[in-house]
Amino acid sequence: MNEKFEILAETIVNYSIKVEEKENILITVEKGVSEDLINKLIEKILQKNAGVLVKIIDNEISAFLNSKLTENQILLSRANLEHEVKTYNSFITICYSTNDHENKNVNLKMLNKYHEITENLDDIRINKKKWVLLNYPSLLDAHKAKMTTKEFFDFALDTMCFDYHKLYDLMLPLKELMEDTDKVRIVSKNTDITFSIKAMPAIICAGEFNIPDGEVFTAPIKTSVNGKITYNTPSPYRDNVYNNISLEFKDGKIINATCNEDNDKLNEIFDTDEGSRYIGEFAIGINPLIRKPMGDILFDEKIYGSIHFTPGMAYAEAFNGNKSAIHWDLVLIQTKDYGGGEIYFDDVLIRKDGKFVIDSLKPLNFDEK
Repeated sequence: MNEKFEILAETIVNYSIKVEEKENILITVEKGVSEDLINKLIEKILQKNAGVLVKIIDNEISAFLNSKLTENQILLSRANLEHEVKTYNSFITICYSTNDHENKNVNLKMLNKYHEITENLDDIRINKKKWVLLNYPSLLDAHKAKMTTKEFFDFALDTMCFDYHKLYDLMLPLKELMEDTDKVRIVSKNTDITFSIKAMPAIICAGEFNIPDGEVFTAPIKTSVNGKITYNTPSPYRDNVYNNISLEFKDGKIINATCNEDNDKLNEIFDTDEGSRYIGEFAIGINPLIRKPMGDILFDEKIYGSIHFTPGMAYAEAFNGNKSAIHWDLVLIQTKDYGGGEIYFDDVLIRKDGKFVIDSLKPLNFDEK
């Protein structure tokens, strides 16, 4: 395990955020993360003659504070965030899941107020600073993945220690094809949706911001989405888990949203603000080590043979004009085990049942090697 921690720390410090001399780095970790990994990160940062501070978060205390949000508390948090974005060049955030329902008592109105008041600082931190986010394997994650603790720990560390340099090179042809494409059509069970990505940039995600990683994303032209999509993975959000979410679009806007659970709660999410009924991201999942959903979006959105089609805020790198307090990555797996499906670019089939069918993309079919 020390060897994997060494590889992971090396990846984070020298590949993901590329620490340079005299930079200041903030490591934020939730209780439960291995001290050995934190110590290796500290050592590697100090070897760069850079500064480092570690902030440890207790999830239960944080949840209690969030349940008591007031405008004064939000302003205090904003002041702290402002200090952080002014002081630090890079941010390493390591999460540790213990309870998916810890924040169930948060006041959503105040949470939206928090996002409004801190939006400009989040923009600086996300779009103008270097950062990386990872989820350290926990007992809860192992349970959700239906693995033994050891099996999940090994699986999670293997995905985090993946050769992201190599994956980046393999994804370049997909990026180029997406940037040359106008019309996209996605077909699966209870899904037939079309939209345009004309002139939108496509962004390779290969370990620089998320670990694990493995996707290429863009955004649809905001008003171009028409049709219906039905997601076939569990979709956690705001301390609820939704299954079989189905969205119907007209001219970019979600006009009907249903699920197996509470449709009223589902639609409350899409009524958060004007942008929450429009799509901010379209991405294709590539990571060959991640094959099934586990209710952790940092893993699930990278599933081999998947796509995610995301209501809410568009990223600055591929900005289609949509702004929102939400960004909800909803995942559709198109491999045979999950019902299959096709992706068409400008009426040409590029992927069927999770496998690419055009020559330039076949190297991404890891099963065929």
